[in-house]
Amino acid sequence: MTDDGDLAARQAQRAQSFGTQAAVYAEHRPGYAAASIRWALEPLGDKDSPVILDLGAGTGKLTEGLLAVGAEVIAVEPDDAMRAELVRRFPGVTALSGAAEEIPLPDRSVDAVVAGQAFHWFDQARAFPEIARVLRAGGVFAAFWNRDDERVAWVVGLEQVVRTDASFTPTKGSIRRLAHPLFTEFEHAEFDHTHRRTAESLTATIGTHSHTVVIPPAQRAELLDRTLAYLRRTPETARGEFDFPLRTDVLRATRRADVPE
Repeated sequence: MTDDGDLAARQAQRAQSFGTQAAVYAEHRPGYAAASIRWALEPLGDKDSPVILDLGAGTGKLTEGLLAVGAEVIAVEPDDAMRAELVRRFPGVTALSGAAEEIPLPDRSVDAVVAGQAFHWFDQARAFPEIARVLRAGGVFAAFWNRDDERVAWVVGLEQVVRTDASFTPTKGSIRRLAHPLFTEFEHAEFDHTHRRTAESLTATIGTHSHTVVIPPAQRAELLDRTLAYLRRTPETARGEFDFPLRTDVLRATRRADVPE
């Protein structure tokens, strides 16, 4: 059995692992369903060019979708290597070093704060007041997660193949219970999504997942070999390109108007 201290240490190790895979992450991780981004920003109405903070922006996977809907994006990312990839891909985006617990922006400076595949790494007790601080009146906070579509049998089989000693799902059973007194009740929605892959490129994607990065090199190599072998013998993935089925989960809320500024 894993105690809470050991779990916290493993989670911290995983949270800090992404920089070693920054270039591969930028190439092989999926973006987010366009419909999920539009839904997240619905409370802003028809506001032109909303200013949106992409918090824990990584290499800009969510940034790309925000730009596509006409937002002005400010990216905040603590990892230097991940942030460098974001700047390389989106040189026009303001990209700052910082974290959810200490956001390097003035009070009431953005219309929305979003976090893609990142919120589960935040210290919520410190992050929520900071998020509320930088939001303008009526501002939106939204958290996004891409997850494998477990309605598909071969995807469930793949999840068993790729499990490691470091595997655990930080969001499992918790994301729908998100709440904070500075925000209205969180709403949840799910959206179908796909990621165009081959057996080789999906194996590369899995190689960017934190639970496969932090394990010893020999174990990692064996896992990736095992993953590729599974995909090459599975009819749906054995030949050429295929759509890897995903679901995009989104939680959204607005900053409460009846709490002190």
